Formats: sequence, C-alpha cells, structure tokens
Amino acid sequence: MKKFNRKDRLAVIMNILTERTNEIFTYNYFNNIFDTAKSSISEDIMMIKELVEALDLGKIVTIAGASGGVKFIPTISNENAEMFLKDISNKFMDQERIITGGFIYMSDLLYSPNISYKMSRIFATKFWDKDIDYVVTVETKGIPLATMTAKILNVPLIIIRKDLKVTEGATVSINYISGSTNKIQTMFLSKKAMKENSRVLIIDDFMKAGGTARGMRDMMKEFKAEVVGIGVVINTPEPKEKLIDDYTALLNLKSMNPEKHEIEIEPNQEIFQYF
Repeated sequence: MKKFNRKDRLAVIMNILTERTNEIFTYNYFNNIFDTAKSSISEDIMMIKELVEALDLGKIVTIAGASGGVKFIPTISNENAEMFLKDISNKFMDQERIITGGFIYMSDLLYSPNISYKMSRIFATKFWDKDIDYVVTVETKGIPLATMTAKILNVPLIIIRKDLKVTEGATVSINYISGSTNKIQTMFLSKKAMKENSRVLIIDDFMKAGGTARGMRDMMKEFKAEVVGIGVVINTPEPKEKLIDDYTALLNLKSMNPEKHEIEIEPNQEIFQYF
C-alpha cells in the first residue's frame, strides 16, 4: 500500500469532511485509509482545525471519547455574512423585480446554487448544534434553500405539498391562511415522510403574516415533532403581529412602492448575534 505523507493526508481528510458536512468520522476511519498511527491523524485534524478557523471557512468540531471523532460544518463569519447579505439586498432592490400584484420576483436568486448555498450557511451557523433530524419546507420557491440547508446539516429534506398526490400514499392535511393571499389553503404531507418525535428546522422564502409557517408548524404537531427553528429569507414590516414570533429572517423588507417601482430591503441586523 502506498505510504501517504502529511500533505496527502491533510488534502484527503479536508476533502472528505467538506463533501460530507456535519457527519462524524472516527479517527479509526482515517487510520484505515492511510494505515498510520492515531496520533498522526489527531495532529492532522488539529492542523486542519487551525487552518479552517484562521480562514473563516467554517467549524471543525472534535468529539472526545475512546474512538474520537471529527466533523466539519461550513458556518460563515459575521463579516462574510454581512457582506453577502448587503450584496443580495441590492440585488433584491432592483426595481425591475416588482411584478403585478405588488410581489417581488425572487426565483432567479433563490434558484441560484451559489446564493442559496451561502444563505444556507447562515442558517447552519445558527442551527447546526440543535440536533436537527429533518429540514422541512413547503413547495415551491423554498425548496432550493431547504435542500442546501439539509445538505449542510446532513439530514433528510421533507417537502410539504400544496396539492394531494396519489404517489404520496396516505397523507395528513392541514388548513392554513396564506399571508400573501389571505385565503384558506391546504397543505399535505405523507404519513411516511418522517418519524414521530423528531426535531425539525423549517425553511421558507418569505414571511408576511406567518400563515404558511404556522401551517407547517401545526403540521409538525401531527407527527409529534418539535420545531427547533424557523428560517426565512425575507420578512415584511406589516403586519407587525405575525402568527408566529420565533423565527430567523435574513433580510427585512422595509418598504415597497409598486407604482414608483421602489423597494427597500436591508440585512436583518439581529441575525449577526448568532456569529
């Protein structure tokens, strides 16, 4: 078997950790790959940890114990998060984004892998230590962001449907009031989608009155699941009293004038307390 030097080991270990984020790898796992002493692997991990922290690439978490272990979470620094959110705010404030009905066109940004990944890193920074079992969203615009968040946290993604599909089998349904249309709507989730008594993180694209988020939270109660966090991209100023009050927004919509094609959006300063 080829003998790997430290440079080789550092490159391979970092590649494995970044490909499979938030997954615990024992030191024995790397010992079997490189056929080297556990003490050498431990030194490798410490070098990687120092480098990752120095470059603000994320967080290397080591687990004590007989076998030992390590995992990588691609969190984001306060400075990088603020720069990104300011940049994305400017993109959202393009006057051409106001469409008929006073809505903001968001799909091109939310469906950009690079943008949704960076947003997900911010959510991961806040929620990575909450022992999350599932990331939950409702179709459709929240799916890319929820997918990236689930990938980072290394947990399954659950998509609540707005239409009943026979391929889902037996389902649970919840009626809720949509904040954007102020109409009663129904959401569906297969009974096979998740295990009872799980811990879930809800991700959505937009928060107006909070009706959709509350509907998802009520749906989780049907599965005896605990909602440990709710993350949204944009929060509106009105109504001030939301149907839910415990959520994390990346951006705040300060004002919008469809007639003048003016939008004012800014980063939610409260988000930075988690870094």
